[in-house]
Amino acid sequence: MKFVLNNIWLVLAAVVSGGILIWPLINRRLSGVPEVGALQAVQLLNRKEAIMIDVREPAEFGAGHAPNSRNIPLAQLDKRIGELEKFKHRPAVIVCQTGARSHAATALLKKAGFAEVVVLAGGIGAWQQANMPVEK
Repeated sequence: MKFVLNNIWLVLAAVVSGGILIWPLINRRLSGVPEVGALQAVQLLNRKEAIMIDVREPAEFGAGHAPNSRNIPLAQLDKRIGELEKFKHRPAVIVCQTGARSHAATALLKKAGFAEVVVLAGGIGAWQQANMPVEK
């Protein structure tokens, strides 16, 4: 206890930095957006004719993406959402590099009327780790 009292600033810095590291995980869980693994995403794509929307930047998309995915960067999604109008009745699997941008995109898609929106947990990295096909 004496250490804590003598080094209160060090302890506070450790607690704050730990909180900053954990916050994205907590925020994802509280968002209420379901996450699916690569296998579940493939099942949605095959069984329910889901659409896969990749919200990464074009250079990231060009480096490797899931087959038949549509690239609409998160920064342009609100302006280009009309391109997805005909897919509102189908499930949407949102993918980015790690999953962070995907969660932001789901709010826009739900607001636009998409009923079933899920995030690919772990992003394109998890897709590749599961040995799913990637196009360049």
